Amino acid sequence: MTNNQFLQEVSQVENLLFSFALRLTRSRADAEDLMQETKIKAYQYRDKFRLGTNFKSWVSTIMRNTFINHYRKRKSRRHLNQPVDDITYTLESKQTVNNEAEQSLRLRELNKMMNSIGKIYSVPFRMFYEGYEYKEIAEHLNIPIGTVKSRIFLARTKMKGMIGERIAA
Repeated sequence: MTNNQFLQEVSQVENLLFSFALRLTRSRADAEDLMQETKIKAYQYRDKFRLGTNFKSWVSTIMRNTFINHYRKRKSRRHLNQPVDDITYTLESKQTVNNEAEQSLRLRELNKMMNSIGKIYSVPFRMFYEGYEYKEIAEHLNIPIGTVKSRIFLARTKMKGMIGERIAA
């Protein structure tokens, strides 16, 4: 596909693509960003487009996949959006050494608790904690999705109970 053909095809579906981007993002600014990124990717891979196929569908698929990838990135990253009122931490000495002993002890305690609830609950819970989806856990363990959800819920309940007992003691 030549540059002129590409520009002509994009101009024909630009309004439809923008409304699709608005539906995905629900924000005009984000939709404009998504449009721009989609156009760049489509232009970059225009040689992969087969003439005679549906250009609108091809570009829409690129847009949808780009949106999904950005959504997953945002979901996995934790952002601090609130301003920090207390900046005294910047005045602290730069010579301090980070002591991770307390964190290490807590992690060991949590692992002991996890091992004490049994593999039937701990394996799906660990997989879920590591980012696997219910469907993936169910396929890996050869059990129904409902069973996976139930075991994860019970693992959480048991862990909360054990943590509560440790705090009360």
